Amino acid sequence: MIEILAQATDQVTQAASQEGGITGSIQGGLGCLGAAIGVGIVGMKGAEAVGRNPDASGAILVQSIIGMALAEAVAFYSLFL
Repeated sequence: MIEILAQATDQVTQAASQEGGITGSIQGGLGCLGAAIGVGIVGMKGAEAVGRNPDASGAILVQSIIGMALAEAVAFYSLFL
């Protein structure tokens, strides 16, 4: 186990020393983290809204899908730009 951790540390050190390094990975990771948090919040609030008013579940579902799509757009921007 210690050997695997040592190899991983060496690989990260080598990647960081190269030109470009791991900055793109950090940017993409943070963007995807933000999108995951946004989708989680939208899902949580959608479930809460359906619990309060079950008759409006159709309209809530549509709004939740739109909100999740907009949150996922952040992940695509961070990965591709």
